[in-house]
Amino acid sequence: MTEARRIVVKVGSSSLTTAAGGLDADRVDALVDVLAKVRGGGEREVVLVSSGAIAAGLAPLGLHRRPKDLARQQAAASVGQGLLVARYTASFARYGVRVGQVLLTTDDTSRRAHYRNAYRTLDQLLRMGALPVVNENDTVATDEIRFGDNDRLAALVAHLVHADLLVLLSDVDGVYDGDPSTPGTSRIAEVTGPQDLAGVTIGSAGKAGVGTGGMVTKVEAARIATAAGIPVVLTSAWHAADALAGRDTGTWFHPTGRRSADRLLWLAHASAPQGALVLDEGAVRAVVERRTSLLPAGICAVDGDFTAGDPVELRDPAGRAVARGLVNFDAREIPQLLGRSTHDLARELGPAYEREVVHRDDLVVLLPPSTPRIG
Repeated sequence: MTEARRIVVKVGSSSLTTAAGGLDADRVDALVDVLAKVRGGGEREVVLVSSGAIAAGLAPLGLHRRPKDLARQQAAASVGQGLLVARYTASFARYGVRVGQVLLTTDDTSRRAHYRNAYRTLDQLLRMGALPVVNENDTVATDEIRFGDNDRLAALVAHLVHADLLVLLSDVDGVYDGDPSTPGTSRIAEVTGPQDLAGVTIGSAGKAGVGTGGMVTKVEAARIATAAGIPVVLTSAWHAADALAGRDTGTWFHPTGRRSADRLLWLAHASAPQGALVLDEGAVRAVVERRTSLLPAGICAVDGDFTAGDPVELRDPAGRAVARGLVNFDAREIPQLLGRSTHDLARELGPAYEREVVHRDDLVVLLPPSTPRIG
């Protein structure tokens, strides 16, 4: 942990705001004090993924609690995001550190050109000595506004910027083997793989009521990051200094896999499928086991209204999503391709149809055909 040079730190709404809404300046300053010390003279780089825009906008708009309707959530985010980044800018200025705001949605980062732009922006900010503050663009987000309180986004950003460490800060100081408020439960200090959490009940959103995540989204974020070779520490914001100094606090998640292609990680964990293609058994085996491209001959049905370049699910005959990919045809074009060879299609419709429906370079396997889905 102490050797990590590029670190992504994620902090949740409950660690920055009051339960009634509005930023807690003392909490923000305390976090900034820790992060500024970690950066030192520039030897280490920090990316901060910060929730809190919606929560920060509640009190200024006269809202007593987080609204349930999307329109008022977006309005609160619009007001709160400005307040949030202004507070960070002023607080980091005490240390002579410049802040750069980066707002993302899953659509911005699941497409090839867009994720490259996101990487270039973040990397350039770090090279120029700035500290990027990343948040979802909640003012225009739809499904993304309920996207696990930025935990998954933090894991994906850690992969995107080639981070050496991901630190998830919560209002709980780690994963426990039961309800932390119940006597007799204990903190799980290390997780080497999913088997270490077998039988452990993971809780949902916290008591503050201003965030959308909870321990379950943080554990899922840790799974995503560690599968890509990035170690994760999960602890409370109050113990951030101890965690970044390598002291025993929180829960340490060991890497379980190796780094994969950026785009495929985003495709698997951040894209919102716009439709689905149902495959026959042969096509499922070809895509999942042999990792081939998807050809028209293996498609049985098409569902949804999508355009070329959109992410779609690839489903087996039972309806399970076994893969996800970027489709090369519009939904309205595919029915005439079903079950036919590319050679026949090229002869009848032209050379533009002698290609894959989903190329293997734009495809990620989600579930082997023999594996049951859990949850």
